Amino acid sequence: MTAISPDPARLERDEFHDDLGDRRGLDPVLIKELTRLDPVRSTVSVVRTWLEVALLMALAVRFPEWWVVAPCMILLATRAQALFILAHEAVHYRLYETRWLNDLVGRLCATPGGISMFSYRVIHRLHHNHLFGRRDPDTPIHGGYPRGRAYLAGKLLRDVAGLTAWKTYAYFWGAPSAARIDGAKSDPLGDTSPKLRRDALNDRWAVAGFHLTLPAAALAFGFFAEYLLLWAIPLWFLLQPLLRFRSILEHGMTTETGDVWHDARTNLGPGWLMWLIFPHHVHYHLEHHLYPSVPHYNLPRAHRALRENGQLEDAEIRPVGSAARLAWASPAV
Repeated sequence: MTAISPDPARLERDEFHDDLGDRRGLDPVLIKELTRLDPVRSTVSVVRTWLEVALLMALAVRFPEWWVVAPCMILLATRAQALFILAHEAVHYRLYETRWLNDLVGRLCATPGGISMFSYRVIHRLHHNHLFGRRDPDTPIHGGYPRGRAYLAGKLLRDVAGLTAWKTYAYFWGAPSAARIDGAKSDPLGDTSPKLRRDALNDRWAVAGFHLTLPAAALAFGFFAEYLLLWAIPLWFLLQPLLRFRSILEHGMTTETGDVWHDARTNLGPGWLMWLIFPHHVHYHLEHHLYPSVPHYNLPRAHRALRENGQLEDAEIRPVGSAARLAWASPAV
């Protein structure tokens, strides 16, 4: 079937629903304070993450034994996800107030990982504004869980085998999703303003050009093996199960009714595990859906304020181990 493009008269011209108009349990004065951007803290997050990437690569090059290189490859996949989370911040305009700087840094974090930041901005708007609705492109990724151990294990094994990476990158480039409206695949890039669509299409060409130039340069300058081991393989094989499992932990095993309090989950756990799986405080995912204008470094404070107000007593807040056990459980009869 062909992808559908909604009637332009029905398009939502705003990128994300305004969360400042809804108190949702917190005082508007506090919300305003929490949404204030701190360019220093944003810069620290970006620089620290790129330094982690550089140090892991330098360590693997300096000590090329397999028992050093293999852990570095796994950790580089987690740092690629950390860069993706920073690009996600830029998608929400939450890195810098200056729009061109926000988008430039966001693209610097997204492009090396194969992600079109401008395309993802369009896609992610639909996820936030239509959580578990017909127009949510993320529902096929994390909907319907738990599906049993065999199903989830099969999905993760296919991810590790590199069989699903092309789907991931097609998603991040704005390809028509598996979500259907009136029997046809939804077209995320057709459901936005002309400017955002134009930015997304142009950005896809830039990302494609980068990922054609990088391996060619690696081959020409004699570091092709390092490029494969320390970037291409982690992106294509190791990052994929991380992205899937994190998405399931954030939205899977929920009511799937669109009620954000019960369909977005905050996962709590030790700092080292959050660094690996949920970088840059993305584990406060309920808080992020409630207040998408709050930058990542203020999400812990938003969580504490909601808890002190008694707003989280019936919300989807779990230790990450509990959510993981739900993900592996047998489907409900």
